[in-house]
This record gives sequence, structure tokens and C-alpha cells, in this order.
Amino acid sequence: MSDAQAATPDQTEFAEEAAPVTGKDRIGSLDFIRGIAVMGILAANIVAFGQPFAAYMYPAAFLTEHGETSNWLTVGQYVLIDGKMRGLFTLLFGAGLYLFMERAWARGSSRMLQMWRLAILLVFGLIHFFVIWMGDILLYYAIIGFMVVPMLKLGAKSQLWLGLIGYMAGALFYAGFVSMPYLIAETPMGDTAEMADTRAGMEAGIADALADGELETGLIQSGDFVGLVTHKLQEHTWDPMLNIGLFIWETLPLMLIGVGLYRLGFFSGELSRRKMMRWGWVGFAVGGAMFLALGLWVKSVGFTYYAMLAAFVAWSAIPQLLMVLGMAALMVAYSPAWTGWLGERVRAAGRAAFTNYLGTSIVMLFIMHGWALGLFGQLNRPELYLLTALMWVLMLAWSKPWLDRFRYGPLEWLWRCLTYRKLFPLRR
Repeated sequence: MSDAQAATPDQTEFAEEAAPVTGKDRIGSLDFIRGIAVMGILAANIVAFGQPFAAYMYPAAFLTEHGETSNWLTVGQYVLIDGKMRGLFTLLFGAGLYLFMERAWARGSSRMLQMWRLAILLVFGLIHFFVIWMGDILLYYAIIGFMVVPMLKLGAKSQLWLGLIGYMAGALFYAGFVSMPYLIAETPMGDTAEMADTRAGMEAGIADALADGELETGLIQSGDFVGLVTHKLQEHTWDPMLNIGLFIWETLPLMLIGVGLYRLGFFSGELSRRKMMRWGWVGFAVGGAMFLALGLWVKSVGFTYYAMLAAFVAWSAIPQLLMVLGMAALMVAYSPAWTGWLGERVRAAGRAAFTNYLGTSIVMLFIMHGWALGLFGQLNRPELYLLTALMWVLMLAWSKPWLDRFRYGPLEWLWRCLTYRKLFPLRR
């Protein structure tokens, strides 16, 4: 982020043109947290970029050897990365929804402008999901964002409490609904005659997921890009809607929490730094300890399919909230002091987060698919993390020089032009 750049009235959820971070700045540490989050999301997604999609939660789906080192790296990713970076990004997306409307209202615009922007994001998400990569989150953010917009005029505390209560309700839903497959498929509960058909159906579900991954692997490795897109359109048509039904219980509440925290000054340094540090470390440590216990447990049972599903979804909601809020508080408290070259490059990566997020998926097409470098299924987990580090270097290398010369990241500029249906100057 350029130190000389002033805030402008037109902002996006993914990139604000922010003034330098100060204690009372309304933008505060959003860019820094967003930069960390977009880099962390790559670390979470890298397995699904380079291996069959099922390998994200099921190491047995790896096409390369997954030895003890990789097993421990799986635990490490689960404890420190999985769900936390997505959670941070969701908080910031909620904050960005309100930040955009705050400035739109000041100019006399209505919430329909925000709805139009989300409709554009929905199109980006559909293209990303069906053409580039099925791990897209933009589609979900757009649709769930439509639900948040009508609640933007509630009081800040009402938004925060509604988000927290909704999140707790979601945690109960996940614990009850998603625990059942594990209990039936992998515990004595499923040994009864009454459960025999259900257990058989769950085992068939694993086989179907692996078979679908095998088919997609063949298409990717052969370089049949058209065949892969056709497969996704035909066989995964309704996956986005099904996934929204599952993840709305996390995403909608976190967006509301992000809105409420932004309005209460959480991200702008208006709260006590000492308290932010104290409760940030408590949330990070307690949530991390709970994740570590779950991670060691799934390792002890051999990373089985439904145990991993339960650990990722059913039982991780509460520790995830603790870690997400803890990490956000710590970054708000510490990031104003991180003004060196690395801190500035992280902030720049955050200001160009939309471009970095989609750009990463496009770069991975050229690295993984058979019509390009053809590395899909060839890299083990440590090698995939090395690739992640190289991609981080690329993000940090291009973002700041670009934003020193141009007002927005490339996709941020395109989204802004489409939002207002006019061309804006890009070069400074």
C-alpha cells in the first residue's frame, strides 16, 4: 500500500484504497489481515489444486505417497490453516459490505448498488467454479451476501449478537447433523442390522467420490480442458447450491460478525490494544489447543474419511471461531507496527486480494493441467507447500509495484467498472 494514497469514496470488499494505518483510521488493519488471509487460503487449497479434490480432507486420495511427514503436515495444516483463513476472509467480506455501503449512502446511493455488485461477483464465481476450479468461494459469498445486505441497517450490536447466536446455532447443527455419518460408518453404532444399509450407502459414497476424482484426474492429466468443463457442468451442476445449504451456517453469521466488529471499531484500533492482545492470545491458544486435540485424534484413527469430515465440519466450529477472532485481534493489535517492506507488501497483496485469489487459480491451471506443465498428481504434500511458498513470493512481488503505478488491481478495477457501468482511470 502506498503511504501517500488517500482514501476514496468507492471501495470494494476485496480491496480498499486506504490511507496509512493509524489508531483511529476507519480502514485500519483490513488490508493487512486480508493479505494474510488470501495467502493462507492458498495454503489451504493447494492440496485440492494439485491432487484429486477428495484429498483435501482424505489423505488416502493422494496419488503420491503420503508418509509420516505428510501426516504430520496434515495435522499442522488442520490446526493452523484450515477454516481459519476462510473465516478471516469471511469476516472481512462482511466488513467490506458495510464499508462500501457506508460510502454509497454518503453519496445518496441505495443498497441496490450493493446488490448489483454482488450479482457481478456471482458471475465471477460461476465462471471460477465451472471453468477454472471447483473450490470457488466467490459464488457463496455473493449469494449469502444478498442475505446480509437487508440487515446492514440494523444496529452494530444487533448485527454482532445476531451473528454470534447464528454461529452457535450453526455449530449445534454441524455437531448433530455431520456427526452422524461418522458415528454410523466408523463406530459400533453402525454395526447393528438396522444400520447395515445406511453404512453400505456411506461406503458407496466414498467409492463414488473417489471414482469421480479418478475421472477428473484423467481429464486433467490428459489436457482435456473442454471435457473437464463439460463434466463439471453435467455432473456438478447443483453442487454450489448444495454447498450453500451446508456452509451458510458458518458464512452468514461470520459476515454479520464482521459487519458488527467493523462498526464497533474492532478493525480500526478504537478498542483497547491491551485487551485485544490479551483476548486475541486466549482465543488463539484455546482454539488452537482444541484443534490440536482433534488433529491428533484423526491421525490416531488413520485419517479415515468420515472421521476427517467430522473433524473438519462437525466439531471444529467453536474452536474455529475462537481462533479466527483471536487471530484477527492479534493482527489488528500488532500490524500497525509492521510498516517495513514486508508489511507493506502484505498490505498490497490484501488490496489486490480479488486478483490474487482468482489469479492463483489461473496460474495453477498452467502448472497442473496436462495441456501445460502437467504436474497434477505428481507433487507430494511437502512439494505442494513449497509451491505455495513460491506463489506467496509471486503475490508479494507483483502486488506493490503494480499498485504503486495503478489505482487498483486488474480484477478490482474490472469489478469497479462493471459496478458503476463506466470506465475508471487505472493508471495513477
